[in-house]
Amino acid sequence: MGLIELGYDDWFEQKRGEIRRPDCEVAKITRVDRDRYLVLNGETEVRGEPTGKLLFSADSGQDLPCVGDWVLVQYHNDGELAIIHAVLPRKSYLRRKSSGQNVDYQMIASNIDRALIVQSCDFNFNIRRLERYLVITNEGGIEPTILLSKSDLVSPADLESMIAAIEEAHIGAPIIPLSNLTPDGLDSFRAILERGKTYCLLGSSGVGKTTLLNSLAGKEIFETNPVREKDSRGRHTTARRQLVVLGNGSLLVDTPGMRELGLIGAEESIDNSFSDIHELSESCRFADCTHTHETDCAVVAALEAGTLDEERYQNYKKLLKESAYHQMTYAEKRKKDKQFGRMIKKAMKLVKKK
Repeated sequence: MGLIELGYDDWFEQKRGEIRRPDCEVAKITRVDRDRYLVLNGETEVRGEPTGKLLFSADSGQDLPCVGDWVLVQYHNDGELAIIHAVLPRKSYLRRKSSGQNVDYQMIASNIDRALIVQSCDFNFNIRRLERYLVITNEGGIEPTILLSKSDLVSPADLESMIAAIEEAHIGAPIIPLSNLTPDGLDSFRAILERGKTYCLLGSSGVGKTTLLNSLAGKEIFETNPVREKDSRGRHTTARRQLVVLGNGSLLVDTPGMRELGLIGAEESIDNSFSDIHELSESCRFADCTHTHETDCAVVAALEAGTLDEERYQNYKKLLKESAYHQMTYAEKRKKDKQFGRMIKKAMKLVKKK
């Protein structure tokens, strides 16, 4: 398998030339497990390590390599170690706010052609969470497809109700119901996977992402864990991000189940995900309308008339507020980081003078 089969094209070749490192070779990041990397050059997959310069010059975690990245490397130890010198620009990406109190971006994967958002037909099914996933895919310029897993757990009528709920929420992504225990839906899912295209599985723990990946691979290559019967929640089976080449030549990225999906500065992506509300807002009397109390607010009018769902409206407002708050905090953090970086550089210059 060559680089082209892994998704490398003229666009990336042009970006490679702009970096001007003819002494380096191109490789793809196929696995990230904390600070450990695997890179693939189309033939061999070896351990990768970023240079100190790359680590030091990174302003945040999103500047470091992630699964799906094309990187420039030099091989050492008889080709057993790849030193990563640079990351090529990304065509698309999936990222979120880092979990916990730390306000920074965490990269999930890059250069993805289509995101496969998995929700199971049990306690996991949640339109509000699905809307949050859609904001993340919109922000990174990735087309989504919704996979409703474990469809064997519900009746055909209940399944139709779930699909209708997604459509009523103005979510225009394709929807594929499937089951890992029966052939239902798997053939339809396989049919959308194209050779040389990269897909990413997204979803909470316990929705069946790893089981689905094993089904596509045709063998048990990844360990799966049972879910709790009382609420169908699972433990994290996948602790790393990994790219797998399937038998038909398509590439699939498996990711850990994500309990937190924080947003930073995603206002435009939120508007795109809630296009119906955004279209209403264009008819508001005031350009800076907050859609809460203003006179002649088209959004509030639709809410009062019952043509806009109350829960969808509240989730829209919640995501906007969260995104703006984290963006402000992130900007403050970046300012402090840059001040600290200037202080370090100044100190290093003084040491050199001595």
